[in-house]
Amino acid sequence: MPQAAAPENAPEHCPGTESEQAGKASACDGCPNQNVCATAPKGPDPDLPLINDRMGTVKHKILVLSGKGGVGKSSFTTQLSFALSHDDETQVGVMDIDICGPSIPKMFGLDGEQVHQSNSGWSPVYVTDNLGVMSIGFILQDADDAIIWRGPKKNGLIKQFLKDVDWGDLDFLVVDTPPGTSDEHLSVVQYLKETGITGAILITTPQEVALQDVRKEIDFCRKVKVPIIGVVENMAGFVCPSCKGESVIFAPTTGGAKKMAADMNVRFLGSIPLDPRIGKSCDQGVSFLEEYPDSPATLAYQDIIATVKKILSE
Repeated sequence: MPQAAAPENAPEHCPGTESEQAGKASACDGCPNQNVCATAPKGPDPDLPLINDRMGTVKHKILVLSGKGGVGKSSFTTQLSFALSHDDETQVGVMDIDICGPSIPKMFGLDGEQVHQSNSGWSPVYVTDNLGVMSIGFILQDADDAIIWRGPKKNGLIKQFLKDVDWGDLDFLVVDTPPGTSDEHLSVVQYLKETGITGAILITTPQEVALQDVRKEIDFCRKVKVPIIGVVENMAGFVCPSCKGESVIFAPTTGGAKKMAADMNVRFLGSIPLDPRIGKSCDQGVSFLEEYPDSPATLAYQDIIATVKKILSE
C-alpha cells in the first residue's frame, strides 16, 4: 500500500487506510486513527464502480460538517436545500448520513414517509418535484427506535444510499452529517473519492467550546483532502421577532468564527442570528426563508447561499 494512503499524523510504518491491516498492524498501536482505520471500509471495493456510476450524474456534492453537535448542521442543510430548489430547473438531493440522529425527515415535513423500490433502485422521498431526500428515518419501523450500530453497519447503509438510490441527474447533492470526524465521515469521503467532493461547509456557533471542535473538522478536511467552501457562524446573536432587536446569547469569547476562519486561512461565509421561528419552521417542515422573508436571519441565509452559489459557479 503506498504511503500516500496514510494519514498525515500516521506512524512511520503505517500500512495505509485502505489496507486490510489498517488499524490492526503492530505499527498502528498508539496511533490516534487506529479505531477508525480498523472499522473503515477497505479497498479495492467491488461496489465502487456502482457508486461512481450513480454519482457521475451529480454536478456538485456538498458536505455539511461540524466537529460539534447542536450547532445547526441539519437546519442549515434544510434551508440551503430549500433555497437551491427554489429554482424549478435545479435538481437537488439531500442525503442524511446522521445514522443515529436522523432529523432531516421532520425538517422537510416528511414524517411517516417510506422508501419505495423500483427497477432502478430505491426512490428518494420527494418534498417537491426537484427536491429528493434519503434518510434512515424513512426505514425505521418506529421513529423513536434507537439505532445501536457499530461502524461497519453504518458504512454499509451509507454505501447503499450512494449506490442503490436512484438519484438521477442532480445539480446538487447536499450531505448532512453527524458531529465528529469518525466512521460516517471517513466512509462518505472514501466512497466519493473518485467522483470528487465539491467541498464542505462547516457550521459553528460563536463560543470557543464549539470553535475548538470545528478546528478539528478543518484539520480533518485537510487531511482527507476535502476542499473547504467556508465556515458559517450559526446562532450569532438573538433577533427579537417583534422589535428586531439583537442580543448576544453565545458570547464569542475568542473572537468567534470570523477570527477562527482568518487564523486557519479558510473562507468565512457569514453569520446567521438566532430567530426562534427557525426552530418552529424545522418542526413544521417548511422553508423558513419563504415563511419569514423579512427576518434578519433570512437575509443572512440568502447572503451566505448566494456566496456559496457564486463560489461553486467559479
